[in-house]
Amino acid sequence: MFEGFTTGRIELDEASIFVRHGGEGPPVVLLHGHPRTSATWHRVAPLLVRSGFTVVCPDLRGYGRSRGPAATEDHAGYSKRAVAADMAAVMRSLGHDRFALAGHDRGGSVALRLALDHPGAVQRVALIDCLPVTEHLSRITAEFATQWWHWFFFAQPDIPERVINADPDSWYRGDPQSMGQENHDEWREATRNPDMVRAMLEDYRAGLSIDKQHEQEDRAAGTRIRCPALILWSRRDDLEDLYGDPVEIWRRWAEDVRGHGIDSGHHVAEQAPEALASSLADFFADRPE
Repeated sequence: MFEGFTTGRIELDEASIFVRHGGEGPPVVLLHGHPRTSATWHRVAPLLVRSGFTVVCPDLRGYGRSRGPAATEDHAGYSKRAVAADMAAVMRSLGHDRFALAGHDRGGSVALRLALDHPGAVQRVALIDCLPVTEHLSRITAEFATQWWHWFFFAQPDIPERVINADPDSWYRGDPQSMGQENHDEWREATRNPDMVRAMLEDYRAGLSIDKQHEQEDRAAGTRIRCPALILWSRRDDLEDLYGDPVEIWRRWAEDVRGHGIDSGHHVAEQAPEALASSLADFFADRPE
């Protein structure tokens, strides 16, 4: 995976971030979702390098080979604000004060926070298979609660750790053929690490508490995404089925919004890398689709 890329670790005040980066040209950072690592981008990143970009793929704090602080009662150490600050610091340490950004799933929540909190750093943002957490919570139905029950299970104290760590291989299921063997092996090693499981759960606990509060404050203050935003979703996932056109929801959060679905299941970077890379490359290069 990631032939020609450099790997390294960037030490920050509260976190130690593992990062892959390669290519030449305008910088792009790709943020993975749950329960993946930066390896999920192994099919997309080389395509973006060939399109003329420098590509940076970090593990979010607590995921994969990155490390974060001990959990606290307010979950602030795993808030999207804290993780977004990590990503801004990582990019500065690599010499990139301004960059384009794509986030999938939980990485999309980090990308939203990064665009809101660091508007001078983010030139363009692609948000994939995600909505602001407050938009989800304001639309809760029995269907949502049934399909997304894990959000509320993960938010419980201590119980999820005991359940998941008892048999992580049964809890987290992946197909090495679909994922790619090396990606699968890296992901499997990570999900067997109780510290990473705890950090991933803290991510969700933050989502329903401090992250929700931060989004509510944004709405009250009228804070919006200033840069162009591309909204992408997997047509064989449930986002559009639950809510209709995601672009219309994101118009509440950004001025310049466009988007479309991709014929894929949820893990689009692994299942439809060519289509995803093409959409990202056109958007980041400001080419008409």
